[in-house]
Amino acid sequence: MDPRWPLRTKPQRVQGLHYDAGFLSMADRAHILSYLSTLQPIWENRFSDFRPLPEDETQRRLLRPVYWLGNWQFACLDYYRPPLGVLNRAVQAEPFPAVFTKLVAVMEQRARRMFKGEDMPPKWHLNTCLVNFYGSCLEHGKWVDTARVGEHKDFEPGPVASLSLGEKALIQFVKSRKPGERDGVIEQQWLDDGSLQIFGGDQWKNRTFHRVQRVDTKGGHRFDIKVPDFQARRINFTFRYVPDEHVRPFKALSPEAKRDVEGYMAELAKHSRFFADALSDTRGA
Repeated sequence: MDPRWPLRTKPQRVQGLHYDAGFLSMADRAHILSYLSTLQPIWENRFSDFRPLPEDETQRRLLRPVYWLGNWQFACLDYYRPPLGVLNRAVQAEPFPAVFTKLVAVMEQRARRMFKGEDMPPKWHLNTCLVNFYGSCLEHGKWVDTARVGEHKDFEPGPVASLSLGEKALIQFVKSRKPGERDGVIEQQWLDDGSLQIFGGDQWKNRTFHRVQRVDTKGGHRFDIKVPDFQARRINFTFRYVPDEHVRPFKALSPEAKRDVEGYMAELAKHSRFFADALSDTRGA
């Protein structure tokens, strides 16, 4: 590993970054795993099956199955991207379970101590959670490791909190040098089992990309997530803020957005009373 890249292995005082390796208690971890056993993650395609693909793009499945809580940002709706991408992006989803409500209160308290002014939106609260399942996928009879996430930014306003379970993962913050060019790791951190990372501010939200470069295999962690042909060894919960006025029930989506995600909604409804009710509400049942 390049010695020029700082590697955080314990809490450090880096402005805009907070890392707590032992954030999650064993009791809370057990509650989270029990709750996860009630969910059925799904696979999503990156783009709509109905709208023209962006230039030079081909349809592809995401590298990992996912689940969202609070609100669901389907990949084919291009996620929540203010200032322009705010409508028909965030669909009401199942509320946080009690264990997350408790943990989120602590995350918000820490974030409010860290961030002030423009870095902390007035109505900020963590009301959305992306659950990413990292592991290996069986493709053509061979297990392929897909446990990574490419360089990206989280466009939701305000700080982001990330809770990790399972194998440790290497997150890197990458400087954007010129428009369209991404290069230069300026900070990185191993995210341990049960750890919390909070990042925010202009430096880490606007002027850098971040990525999960790799997920370890040494801890022997495995999670039964009921997804065929997939072996999960890390689960990450990324908590963010979407202004409440931009979160819409499925029935309030535009006709085009409804068409894009109705298949996913039907799949979710097979295992979720919340999504079954949301579909029924649009069909007059």
